[in-house]
Amino acid sequence: MHSTERPIEEILLATRNPDKVRELAILLGDLGVRIRTLADFPTAPEVDENGTTCEANALKKAREIASATGLPSVADDTGLEVDALGGRPGVFAARYAGERATYEDNCRKLLKELDGVPPARRTARFITVAALVMPGGYVRVAMGTLAGVIAEEVVGTQGFGYDPVFFVPELGRTLAELTAEEKNRISHRAKAFRSMADILRPLAVGKV
Repeated sequence: MHSTERPIEEILLATRNPDKVRELAILLGDLGVRIRTLADFPTAPEVDENGTTCEANALKKAREIASATGLPSVADDTGLEVDALGGRPGVFAARYAGERATYEDNCRKLLKELDGVPPARRTARFITVAALVMPGGYVRVAMGTLAGVIAEEVVGTQGFGYDPVFFVPELGRTLAELTAEEKNRISHRAKAFRSMADILRPLAVGKV
């Protein structure tokens, strides 16, 4: 990109997940740009996230959506690595219990697989990779991680995904017991998107 190019006026979050949109809109809200989502583009393609890493999936989705819409696109992918399961579910976290699995289905399967595993061996980490792709080919990637322990039962009603079973030892609570503000101070996705906001900020004011 060159300094003579127009600054970003809007970005497209490449997701149809309303829970994720609510989180990300807060994290990117101070950029001074219009935030669009795939809900605004019903004919945008469904991207087959068939990569073996979160970075591969995020980049693929951002590239395809940027190409289809002509807008700067930000996509992300999150994996959950559980040590006692050899790193599973990993990049397949969102569809761990099947292609059409609900949040509850995935949590139920995870707890069943860890049944009888003591707390000391239930260590895990979330990894989020966010990718920015501009229609002209400019690409940037940001990552965030959060370490924790898989709880022995579902606790809490906030958040989504694996939040009710992901216990954060320093806070003594699961992610689903945190307010949105508390979660956005520590979460893997928040860390990745704060870094992405730092990447986007100079682009939004034309300093590219």
